[in-house]
Amino acid sequence: MSARKRTFFGVIVLFAMVVGFLLKGIADDLKSAYRQSAEETLVDFSHLLAASVEADMQNGAIDIERWRETFRHAYAKKFEALIYRQTKRSMDLQVYITDARGMVLFDSTGRSEGQDFSQWRDVYLSLSGQYGARTSPVFEKDPDGLKVMYVAAPIWHEGKVAGVVSVGKPTASQSPFIAAARENLVYVGVITFIAFLFLVLVVTIWLTRPFGLTSDLIKVVRQEGFRRPGRLWQRSKAVSLAAVRDVRDVLTDRSPTEEYVQALTHELKSPLTAIRGAAELLREPLPDAQRERFTANISEQVQRLQDLADRLLELSTLEKRRMLDEVESIDVLALLKEAVHAVDDSARVKKLVIETAGAPGIVVEGNRFLLRQALVNQLANAVDFSPASSVIEVAVRAAGRRAEISVRDHGPGVPDYALERAFEKFYSLPRPDTGRKSTGLGLAFVREVAHLHDGDAYLVNHPEQGAIAVLNLPASFQGR
Repeated sequence: MSARKRTFFGVIVLFAMVVGFLLKGIADDLKSAYRQSAEETLVDFSHLLAASVEADMQNGAIDIERWRETFRHAYAKKFEALIYRQTKRSMDLQVYITDARGMVLFDSTGRSEGQDFSQWRDVYLSLSGQYGARTSPVFEKDPDGLKVMYVAAPIWHEGKVAGVVSVGKPTASQSPFIAAARENLVYVGVITFIAFLFLVLVVTIWLTRPFGLTSDLIKVVRQEGFRRPGRLWQRSKAVSLAAVRDVRDVLTDRSPTEEYVQALTHELKSPLTAIRGAAELLREPLPDAQRERFTANISEQVQRLQDLADRLLELSTLEKRRMLDEVESIDVLALLKEAVHAVDDSARVKKLVIETAGAPGIVVEGNRFLLRQALVNQLANAVDFSPASSVIEVAVRAAGRRAEISVRDHGPGVPDYALERAFEKFYSLPRPDTGRKSTGLGLAFVREVAHLHDGDAYLVNHPEQGAIAVLNLPASFQGR
């Protein structure tokens, strides 16, 4: 099997394992979550019944016949209640009442009246004024059969515990809801896996790009000829350096696959976890406002995954290239104005002013689209980190035979430890306005474009305030 196929299937298996692990965790938590929800409801109901018994007591005696008649009518009632996709047609709630010794005075099922329940956990603890609950099989001789969860509450009379009301709910009544939720999880896992397959393909291409140095050099010579030796030399050097990096990785057995996939998996966990939490809550009865909020959260996290995939596709396509297919002479100042125009809308929302300065006549040789996109990414970062109603300063200046394009914001600046890491894939700092992070691929794209043009990109902090993003490129100067 080729390296491309091995990498492709390896990433698929890894991603499937991560998604499977997350979904399994959710599925394992579902049963516990439903039991906890049911227990919380039983607590309320048991105390409500205990209060009702206390209100009906005459001289410390419990009116058992009243409760027997009440439950006889309740069990006889027929109804249809559509609870999501499950239909409920009869009441399965069970109640028994004991006296102060734990002897059963009333059992709604008629099975336990007259028996001593003083040693059952729900009764024993409630008689001492504590919280009592248990889950037990209906028939002791069949411990693996039908089980009922009981929650008890003490009956008080004249400051003393006069008995216990215990409310039970068969655990089997929750099974259809748990099964439906697990079925939905399977659908989520399948859809997520299919949606991610194209991203795995991008990763595979990025990890296994071919060398092809000779064919690339021939293509450069055909495009440039020998009319401009300087530009021919720059493009040939960029292609050669890219090939040297590939050879170095092979000779040193350096494989970025593991680091790359780990970082990617880490980035996927956050939105998947948020979707998981919102999905769990949406399975419970909720007010419309909360349901809309959780639905919006799921949509937001899905959009985050989509943005991650789109950015990764752009970056992977770029990293696959070792040379520029289309090269032209580009006036840097004019290119800056195009990039500034592209971020006008987002800057206007924060009432930012973008000031552009620089001498005309500075020209770079390269791909207009890629350079424009790199500048747009730098400006977008500056907009994100700029305080409202501030200024973003964009400038281009000559530095020897190179052009330095700088974008300065007046935000909080970049921590020293993050100045270099900011160009790593998936690394991102929280935005001051929202506290959220980006995909962490924008500056990685900028540096990749710079390297493709035999240049570089870096960040520095301004001595007074803010950060400066610099794009350094080989340049020529008209009129000199």
